[in-house]
Amino acid sequence: MTWYGRHFRLIALRLACSLSLIAASGAAALGQQAADQAPPAARMLRAGACAIDVTPLTFPVKVNGGMTERLSSTVTDPLHARCLVLDDGSTQIALAVVDSCVMPGALIDSAKEMVEQRIGLPPSQVLISATHSHSTPSVLSILGSGQNDDYAVYLAQRIAEGIVTAHGRLTPARIGWAVGSDPRNVFCRRFIMQPGTAATNPFGGTTNDRAQMNPGYQNRDAIARTGPVDTDVSVLSVQTRDGTPLAVLGNYSTHYAGAPELSADYFGVFARRIGQLIGATGTTPEFVGIMTNGTSGDANCCDFVNPPREFDYRTVGEDVAQAAWAAYQQIVYQDWVPLATACETLQLGVRKPTAEEVAQAKELLAQIGDRPPASIPEVYAQETVLLADWPDTRPVPIQVIRIGALGIVALPCEAYGSTGLAIKQESPFATTFTIDLANAYCGYLPPLTSSCWEATPPGARGAAILRCRPSRRSAPWSCPCSQGSGNSPPPERPIDT
Repeated sequence: MTWYGRHFRLIALRLACSLSLIAASGAAALGQQAADQAPPAARMLRAGACAIDVTPLTFPVKVNGGMTERLSSTVTDPLHARCLVLDDGSTQIALAVVDSCVMPGALIDSAKEMVEQRIGLPPSQVLISATHSHSTPSVLSILGSGQNDDYAVYLAQRIAEGIVTAHGRLTPARIGWAVGSDPRNVFCRRFIMQPGTAATNPFGGTTNDRAQMNPGYQNRDAIARTGPVDTDVSVLSVQTRDGTPLAVLGNYSTHYAGAPELSADYFGVFARRIGQLIGATGTTPEFVGIMTNGTSGDANCCDFVNPPREFDYRTVGEDVAQAAWAAYQQIVYQDWVPLATACETLQLGVRKPTAEEVAQAKELLAQIGDRPPASIPEVYAQETVLLADWPDTRPVPIQVIRIGALGIVALPCEAYGSTGLAIKQESPFATTFTIDLANAYCGYLPPLTSSCWEATPPGARGAAILRCRPSRRSAPWSCPCSQGSGNSPPPERPIDT
């Protein structure tokens, strides 16, 4: 399930181009900053890693990620916050990747504040992201799901403890990175449909929307995918000076695979398997495998163009780990690289429901009374009413991290593959990857390009249109909706910035 955010309904405009500019200008500034601060002669990189258990202590727990709330008292595999701290002698950065569907900014800010109080590391130098497993305890009320308030407090404390522990393990290290590929488990899940066939009306039935998510396998009404996907498996490896593996951080842009509750999904499988593949089982210090979620807002493991295939979170984790292992073997290590961070907050425009839509939503909600919403139309109606009270703009924090010639762009959204590819194409770094669901949760972030458009009903979580002027580098795909299909994109609205 994919519509999100009781407290986070981002309607964003223009981010693909904006982020490319931020990455470019930020990287130039970061390069100069790091060069100016680089220590003389005997430069040393240090690194520390920790995987801290964040499995809940009390049950049952609410699980989000679906349209309605689920309760679970079962643990399929442990949940973790997997942490990596780097120190180039003048700058320290920390990355924590948490087995959670999504995390609100308040929880993440709380964890960062605890880190700063204990080890003095500023929040701007800490990246905290969720993996987006849909089999984890809810810490954010989303759609028909509530949140586990006590667990949210516990989770923030454990994230901070994991970062502090990793910081305490700093040891002389070397670092390197490479990029592999896994095209087997990432496909665009949104399609342009034949007119009148996209069942996307928030209160049931169909409208004139043309894009539909998950249309089913070999649906004859599905004309074409709405965009490209990013098949890269990026790998950042950290070792001790003598070559003992400390951590491998991977990045892949597929949504999740699906796992029994509670579970870290394929992200946890990757973390275990990559350690086995590189021979890091039983090493000292303890090896930490980490998998981050890239720009996967419109991607999942299902190839709807072809007949269904068999896969699950174990096979996906294995495939991605094997791709990472192939890339890992090509890594050339460096004993020191400059580190730097830059942060910027964008004020992005919110697309509001119309007065008529709000009236329709209120009419439906009046029929269900005080009970929680139990169907898609009811959830959409609830979201429409809540969204109507939102401000016209909202802040979206963006973070850029430099690790030598590697750039990481952290987004608080579920961005689409085309956005991630645009960032990589425009980035001044030799290698770049994006981490979604980082430092806050701001909903889905669909793009608008010269060849296709994305529209989501205003009652949806993250109901938005991202309007972006086409990149100077044309997209390597096109959509028939702009090529004589008889249904033109909606007229451009002024861009709010």
